[in-house]
Amino acid sequence: MEVFEAFRAIDISEDKVLKAAAALSKRDDDVASLKTDTSILKWMMGFVLAIQVAIFAKLFLH
Repeated sequence: MEVFEAFRAIDISEDKVLKAAAALSKRDDDVASLKTDTSILKWMMGFVLAIQVAIFAKLFLH
């Protein structure tokens, strides 16, 4: 809604404003998806590193 109001304030036609707002909304959805994927990758890397540390400890401490 903020985008719509900002574009209307500078006197852009309503159909162009709606298209721009829809495009920005889609971009926000894509960014949210990337943030979720990044979070999952961080957990996966943490798990892999924990397993590697456990293997290293078992090999050299026993």
